[in-house]
Amino acid sequence: MPTFVLMDVIVNKVAESGIITLDLADYIPRDEEIMLFDLKPFLFREMILREKDYRAALQQHDWAQYAGKNVAIQCTVDAIVPVWAYMLAAVYLEPVAAYVYFGSTGELKKELLQKRIAAIDLAEYTDKRVVIKGCGDTPIPDSAYVAVTYHLRPVAKSLMYGEPCSTVPIYKKPPTAK
Repeated sequence: MPTFVLMDVIVNKVAESGIITLDLADYIPRDEEIMLFDLKPFLFREMILREKDYRAALQQHDWAQYAGKNVAIQCTVDAIVPVWAYMLAAVYLEPVAAYVYFGSTGELKKELLQKRIAAIDLAEYTDKRVVIKGCGDTPIPDSAYVAVTYHLRPVAKSLMYGEPCSTVPIYKKPPTAK
């Protein structure tokens, strides 16, 4: 007489729940997309900006290296730099760079992350249960979590933080009146 073994079917409840996981690490710019334009090499003795020398050096500078890159403009030494000097660098960068930002490369990364979050297509998340991934190998600034919450809250059915198997509820859309 044959023996039959009944096997339980394993059901992935997370997959069937319709939860969408959003990983903010996917929106972080890669290091190769970012460059620094430092005014330090253009300063006399790394202290003084001479307008005539600066303008001449900018004309001779290789601007092609910034093509398609996101560029942070900064002076990495403690010097008094007039505002117009940064503006003049931006004039040269604008035709070639993808984006120009005043500040450090770290600040630029945060700025680009914010811009990418703001550009997330809301249609994909409308009336959906969304988990904002909360752990991973890539450090995510706290400001990104606030930005994605602000961006998705008006459309999402619910927002959670963590992993689909273990989440912290953040927001749940109230039921609509009938």
